[in-house]
Amino acid sequence: MALQNDLTRRLGIEHPIIQAPMAGGTTTPELVAAVSNSGGLGSIGAGYMAPDAIAEAIDRTRALTNRPFAVNLFIPGAFSLNTDAIEQANARLDRFRDELAIERPEPPTRYAPPFDDQFEVVAQAGVAVFSFTFGQLDAARIARLRAAGTVVIGTATTVAEARALANEGVDMIVAQGSEAGGHRGTFLGTFEQALIGTMALVPQVVDAVDVPVIASGGIMDGRGLAAATALGAQAAQMGSAFLTCRESGAKPAHKKALLDAGDRATVVTRAFSGKPARGLANRFITEMAPLEPELPDYPVQNAWTKDIRAAAGNAEDDAFMSLWAGQAASLARSMDAAELVDTLMREYDACVRG
Repeated sequence: MALQNDLTRRLGIEHPIIQAPMAGGTTTPELVAAVSNSGGLGSIGAGYMAPDAIAEAIDRTRALTNRPFAVNLFIPGAFSLNTDAIEQANARLDRFRDELAIERPEPPTRYAPPFDDQFEVVAQAGVAVFSFTFGQLDAARIARLRAAGTVVIGTATTVAEARALANEGVDMIVAQGSEAGGHRGTFLGTFEQALIGTMALVPQVVDAVDVPVIASGGIMDGRGLAAATALGAQAAQMGSAFLTCRESGAKPAHKKALLDAGDRATVVTRAFSGKPARGLANRFITEMAPLEPELPDYPVQNAWTKDIRAAAGNAEDDAFMSLWAGQAASLARSMDAAELVDTLMREYDACVRG
C-alpha cells in the first residue's frame, strides 16, 4: 500500500521510508537507486567523499533511477590538532596494526574533504533532496538550494536543535533518537544531554516545529514505522535495516555481525572517529575505552583509524571494525532493498489494520 502525506508528496515518493545516508561506502548507487525505484527515498552518504567522487556517485545513481534521491553531507565543526593526543592514540593503535600486519601510515595531508567544494558539487547537480548532519547549514545555502527546487533536510537530536534548524529554513527535520546507529548528530550541548529515545524525542519535535518530522533510531520493521507515524512523524529513516541488503556496500563481516547480533550489545563510542557513534561492541572499542577522554578530535581520530578499519574489513575481522548499528540490530534481515521496502509496507499495513 502507498501511504501518502505532506512529506511523501513534497519528496515525490510513494512510501514514507528513507534509507539513511550512511557514509563510508555503504550507500552504493545500486542501494540508493533500488530504494528510490521501490517508492522510498534512497540517500547517498557523501560525508567522506571527495567532490569528484560525489559527482560520480550522483551520475551513477541517476543512470539507475529517474526517481528522487538525497545526498547527505557533514557540516564541518572546529577541531584541534593535538600532537600529544595523536601520538598517544597511535601508540595504542600501533598494537592493533601489528596484529593486522600493517604499518602506521604517514600523517594525512587533509583530515576531511573540503565542505565548500562538496556542497558546490551537490548544489550544481540539482539533486531532488539535500540532507545534512553534525550541525546547521547556513540560511544562505538553504535558500540557494530551495530556490533551485531542492528539498532541504536537517538532523536534530534535541528539541532545541530542531527549533534552530526550523529557524534557518529547512523543509524537514530528522529527529535522531538515541537508539540510532552510527554517529550522533548533536550540535548544541553535549551528546550525553542529547541521548533522548526516539519515542520521547519525536512527539516533542513534532509539537515544536511546523515542518514535517522524520523519525530515526531503532526502526527496523513495519511495526517501527507504524509507531513513528503514530507519534506524529511523517516518515521513518532507517540505516541498520538497509545495511544488510544485497546492494549495500557494507563489508561482509559487518553484515554478518548484524545478522548474528542476537543479544550482542551496542555502545556509544569515540574510539573510531573521535565523535560519539553507536555500534556493536567489539575488542577495539573495549581496549580503546580507557583512552577515550584523551583521544584526538573528530575528524582527526577518524583519519588515523582508517587504515585499521580498512585492513580489518578486508580480513573480515570484526574485532577492529566500526560495526555501526542501532539498538534494534538483532532485527536485521538479509534481502534485496526492493524486497525490504515492500516488506516494510506490508508489515506496516498489517500492524495498523490489526
